[in-house]
Amino acid sequence: MDHSEFNDSVGNLSEGVYAGLPIAHAPEEDGEELPAADRAAWRIAVETYDPEETFEERFARFLARVDTTQVKALIIGGWAEAYEEDSSAVVRLLTGDAARFPALRSLFLGAMESEECEISWIQQSDVTPLLEAFPLLERLEVRGGSGLELRPVRHETLRILRFETGGLPAGVVRAVGACEFPALEHLELWLGVSDYGGDATVADLEGILSGDRLPALRHLGLQDSEIQDEVAAAVASAPVVARLESLAQSMGVLTDAGAEALLTGQPLTHLKRLDLHHHYLSDGMAERIRRALPEVEIDLTEREDPDDEWRYVAVGE
Repeated sequence: MDHSEFNDSVGNLSEGVYAGLPIAHAPEEDGEELPAADRAAWRIAVETYDPEETFEERFARFLARVDTTQVKALIIGGWAEAYEEDSSAVVRLLTGDAARFPALRSLFLGAMESEECEISWIQQSDVTPLLEAFPLLERLEVRGGSGLELRPVRHETLRILRFETGGLPAGVVRAVGACEFPALEHLELWLGVSDYGGDATVADLEGILSGDRLPALRHLGLQDSEIQDEVAAAVASAPVVARLESLAQSMGVLTDAGAEALLTGQPLTHLKRLDLHHHYLSDGMAERIRRALPEVEIDLTEREDPDDEWRYVAVGE
């Protein structure tokens, strides 16, 4: 799978495209002219501060005005007081009307910009019901790790799973590794930092790194971690890596020690792409990586000062 397929979802929703479809906003008034239901990725949201109507009211109008049997992609943005109220009510609305969305294939839960709610302030909930209620879903993306939960589940059609967080709970990481995802091709976890709930250790990644339940995986991103060197060392000997086309160890506190582990571990020459952007590598190490992987597209942008004692991940609060 072409990695560019995912570019529209990684922080670029503002460009107006999601899952290959132009983004349209759910109607705010009854008389609005709307695009065809299957020609748009529909964003449903209200103001997180002092909204004029509730998310439930906005969702009800969407159901009444749009032919939901044709909807392919949904983007769930803000709900009232998302920094205090978790997403469980939103999840119940979606799953309660799942039968009205037989064509739904892509779903993004919590797509809020920092002005609406900082990523680590977004209050999430158990997202397992979304996988259970939508057995034909191919793409699930979630922003925000506070209160986030996932239970081990088998899902036959999911191809893309992404968690954007400033702190991903260890329980969610373990659950991902325990899930049966026979069709999953793209897995991306922003692990984050302990200050915002990112308490996963390398041991919690075991189920993912073994690859036993991920036979179709082609892209693995274990990113944005304050223990990026330890993660890189584990990835260097992980069985799943041999089948990957692209690997991301970006956005975190990757130093020469982690890069050394990657270079001295199993061969990475089969990769098409290696994403290491936002790193703390020396110039010498960066050059070593380029020489060792001349046929691999390598992203070494956003270099931070390797001598800086105060190091930070790309996405925290």
